[in-house]
Amino acid sequence: MSTSTTPVDRSFGSLLHGLRRRAGLSQEDLAHAAGVSVRTLSYLEQGRSRGPQRRTVQALVEALGLDPAGARELEEAASLGRPRRPARTTDAPPGPAAPGAAVRVSAPDLLPRAPRGFHGRTAELAALSRATEGEAPVCLVVGPAGVGKTSLVLHWARHGHDPAGLADGRLYADLRGFSDTGEAVLIEVLRDFLLALGVPYDRIPECESGAAALFRSLASSRRLLLILDNARDSEQVRPLLPDGDRCVTVITSRHRLPGLIVTHHARSITVDVLTPKDAAMLLARTLGADRVHAEPAAARHLAELCGGLPLALRVVAARLEQRPGWTLAAMAHELSDHTRRLNLLDLEDTGVRAALHLTLQQLPEDVRRLFAALGRHPGTHTDRYTAAALAGTDPATVESPLERLAVAHLLTERAPGRWEMHDLVRLYARGLDAHPDTPKRVLDHYTATALAALAMAEPGNEDCFPLPADHLPPVAVREFPDRSAAVAWYTAEKDDLTLAVAAAHAAGLHDRTWRIVMTMWPLIAWRVREGWSPLLQTALEAARADADQHGEARVLNVLGWVLTEEGHITEALTHLEAATALASCAGDAIAEANALIVQAMAQAALAKLDDAAQGCRRAAELARKAGDQTIERLALQHLARHWADAGKWRPALDAASQALAFDGRPDTTDVPRILLLIVKGEALLGLGAETEGIGQLDQAAREAQSSGYEDGEVRALSVLLRVSADPEVQTRYDAALARLTT
Repeated sequence: MSTSTTPVDRSFGSLLHGLRRRAGLSQEDLAHAAGVSVRTLSYLEQGRSRGPQRRTVQALVEALGLDPAGARELEEAASLGRPRRPARTTDAPPGPAAPGAAVRVSAPDLLPRAPRGFHGRTAELAALSRATEGEAPVCLVVGPAGVGKTSLVLHWARHGHDPAGLADGRLYADLRGFSDTGEAVLIEVLRDFLLALGVPYDRIPECESGAAALFRSLASSRRLLLILDNARDSEQVRPLLPDGDRCVTVITSRHRLPGLIVTHHARSITVDVLTPKDAAMLLARTLGADRVHAEPAAARHLAELCGGLPLALRVVAARLEQRPGWTLAAMAHELSDHTRRLNLLDLEDTGVRAALHLTLQQLPEDVRRLFAALGRHPGTHTDRYTAAALAGTDPATVESPLERLAVAHLLTERAPGRWEMHDLVRLYARGLDAHPDTPKRVLDHYTATALAALAMAEPGNEDCFPLPADHLPPVAVREFPDRSAAVAWYTAEKDDLTLAVAAAHAAGLHDRTWRIVMTMWPLIAWRVREGWSPLLQTALEAARADADQHGEARVLNVLGWVLTEEGHITEALTHLEAATALASCAGDAIAEANALIVQAMAQAALAKLDDAAQGCRRAAELARKAGDQTIERLALQHLARHWADAGKWRPALDAASQALAFDGRPDTTDVPRILLLIVKGEALLGLGAETEGIGQLDQAAREAQSSGYEDGEVRALSVLLRVSADPEVQTRYDAALARLTT
């Protein structure tokens, strides 16, 4: 194809080139500001086109900031260079040619250069190669902002894919789906592709549909690699997908683009954050191996603070490059301040905050509001009930916004119905405006849900406390169909409940702090040796700050019990005596009975079994007068335990049988019942009724296993092993002990 240009073409190109230089703009800057591609601008300046369309000229005028006279001059030159599309031109090959026919040129390559410092991603590169096999494959490379999708694809295209397999060229377009300057103009993208494929400028259709049809027709017979970068949604991409079965199309996006999976059988590859090892290696590649290897621990800490996000790591590397005197440890110290972290991870118009802003602005208002509310979540995971509480609405209403946030990779669904945020995304969301009641809403959601779980896990127990006067009940509270569901919720939410306590305490919401801890007592009972004392000390401080003697007495009681189990008997007795006195002064018979029961446990640990038995009898009497059969049964359970420890088997059996009689429902399974069955089994063994005793212990172990009470299962089986040589019992014991220790 001839590359000669007409004088008019050169005049327009020369004028445009001179105006750009006088404005101090690079080709990239002017192309970006005018919304055209760099290649199109280069063609215009070189006079290799027949003149741009009017809207392109107007965009150039605005981008150059021309005055009216300058604008007229540029428009005049453009109009002189815009022919009326003759049937044939001197650029056309000899002989007849179909409208829009392309001239065969060498294989075009529009790919940007491969990124520097690329490291790792072995699994993703292999998956990309597999996904692009077959006929006309369409591959989606999706992931959150800043995770390195473009770098991955360009590295694969430059270094990982066999160029002989796609000998007719490699096309690339940045669709700018998440750009603050607006997305790419489709006709400009198509014009770039058609020019690269050898179509003369004057034969390119001016309408998008015509240009798209021509591109698909030309691509259908060629072996092309087409990379469509930074796509907003499926609709933006579809007009650019080639026909035929010889092209490979790779699309990157922050959204999942499920529509293309439906309509074009696209295969999807999700790019996640880097592993700690690969994150440290990326720092070494970009910052220099010597500097990173000199401080390996600090490099790992930086990688953790950046959450393995390549964009954040590159910004950190750039900051350190500008500060050769800084150590990696000094930068890690700066980033450790979560109030400044996002500021430090932004440079000019590039960085984590800017990338997340561009992602968020594409979403509807209700989704953005939910995102801001989720920033106030004290935990690491959320479900639709928690999200609804944060937003002050019902779970059904938040389902679609949650899905939209997941599609945009602002949330990750780690398990069905359980989402989590990347640490940096959470910091960004926390900086957005949210309803002032949001912190209380989520804390009260946890309180309400935990009370519902407690009622199902330990039926018949009294309420732990009255709710605060300004309690904000959630619109809907999760329902638990059975005890196992309640136990599973407690197990899954343990860490987030603990974080909610810390958030309430930090916010000075003392009335919420101790109440959330007290709703966790089933967890404490099931796993009493998991280090609960610091959490209970926080609850004690909060109850005292809240000036709630009822709450203080209850917290002291549980704390005394935990300390007893941990072997800190003297400290435990101090707390328990205070709990008893507080409850007695307040006229709270049930709290006093509870404290006496736990105090008896501490006394028993000091071998004061008679004192312990006397305390339990007093507790049973208080509970009987108050009409609380649950606490009466609990007092009898502990009384039976103390008699068994003293080897007084008949009183132990009588107390256990009396306590079990309160149950009345043979299908009821709870911790006290399991412990009573163990005591009863021991007592029967002590009285010589071995068969009956073994049966009681086996029943206790099986009920403990079915309810998830590992400690009770281990206790029952350990007693059973003393009298049984059955290898199955040993196997069950080993399995239960393994579950307990893990």
